[in-house]
Amino acid sequence: MLRIITDKGEAKQELKRIENRTHNDETHIQESIVKEIIATVRSHGNQALFDYTQKFDRQTINESNLKVSGAEIDAAYQQISRGLLSAIKLAAKQIEAFHAQRLPKSWVSFPRDGVVLGRRYTPVDRAGLYVPGGRASYPSTVLMNAIPAKVAKVPRIVMVTPPSEGGKINPAVLVAASEAGVTEIYRVGGAQAVAALAYGTETIPNVDVITGPGNIFVTLAKKEVFGTVGIDSLAGPSEVLVIADKQANPAHVAADLLAQAEHDPLAAAILITNYLPLAEAVQEEVVKQLENHPRKVLTEKAIAHYGVIIVTDNLEQAAEFSNLFAPEHLELEVEEPWELITHIRHAGAIFLGNSTPEAVGDYLAGPNHTLPTSGAARYASALGVETFMKYSSLIEYSPEALHGVSDAIMALTQAEGLPSHGDSVELRINKNKDDK
Repeated sequence: MLRIITDKGEAKQELKRIENRTHNDETHIQESIVKEIIATVRSHGNQALFDYTQKFDRQTINESNLKVSGAEIDAAYQQISRGLLSAIKLAAKQIEAFHAQRLPKSWVSFPRDGVVLGRRYTPVDRAGLYVPGGRASYPSTVLMNAIPAKVAKVPRIVMVTPPSEGGKINPAVLVAASEAGVTEIYRVGGAQAVAALAYGTETIPNVDVITGPGNIFVTLAKKEVFGTVGIDSLAGPSEVLVIADKQANPAHVAADLLAQAEHDPLAAAILITNYLPLAEAVQEEVVKQLENHPRKVLTEKAIAHYGVIIVTDNLEQAAEFSNLFAPEHLELEVEEPWELITHIRHAGAIFLGNSTPEAVGDYLAGPNHTLPTSGAARYASALGVETFMKYSSLIEYSPEALHGVSDAIMALTQAEGLPSHGDSVELRINKNKDDK
């Protein structure tokens, strides 16, 4: 059952405990395992992928089936319903439209005579996408990771995903990959797949950026290879924080909390309200909606360990508690959400009003659902086209413009004890004088 907390000091402690729920003594052991996996993949390539897939996934892959064939992708279209295909196409269209608006544009400026400054944006050559398997299939994750790379005009988009029984890949995942512009797909998961993307094997190319969520081993592998490649973030278990006032519907709030809890036993589901009767009603609704829940055991575990209801004096105080937690998903189920949002400083995605459940953003609203977790929303943002791009600074000075700043540059080079820096300016100034 969801606990109700009214004491403010206890509430802060509970939020901090939930934020730190993945910090445990096992992490050092898991890091050692990941380092060994990465080293083995670097030295043994494909064979390491085959061995680890057999060991961890109990599936057999080899040179002939590591890469998903075009025939498999074509067959996948016949294996999903028309309704699901239409939904995937709609989601892809809306996600692409949103991210196209965020595409950075190269620019130049002319701040003074003889000076040109600017930025030139270019995509990475290869993007690697990790799509998790296991408890469920996630075509939405494919769309959210691949489409920004496609909009950024990344030439080669490589996807890895663990095989299920019989070495199969979920057909909805394959269709989503095709619709999103993925250029190649490999049936391998776990830390070994991340290592393959980072360093390459005989079959899988090394990439420049790796994105996508996964379990703790995938996350630790991304952490380990960062620096060799770029990454989107170190994703932790999912979380939602709902701020609701007295006009919120308890059944809706309860469903929103359970929608997060059903992801994972470590998922966090938090309600903050200024209205105690709502807190009690939601507590009862959660119990009611869990009665015949298809994922009852998993969801109950998340609710019991990382679910909580906090009662505050007012909505401004609720916003401060939310800022303290910096949630991945924040729902504002209040009468005036646009007024309350002025008090919100940290959140991965914000859902405003009573008709905007998180599921809208998870699937097809357009903004990305790959978001910072575990408090990272204090300094990080959602995955986007920028994740797959970088910029080069553009600088051009005419001889006259260089002469105008030469004294200042040489004064700074002298202060830093770098004489050749000064010479690189002075020689040009003197040459220009000689030419005249």
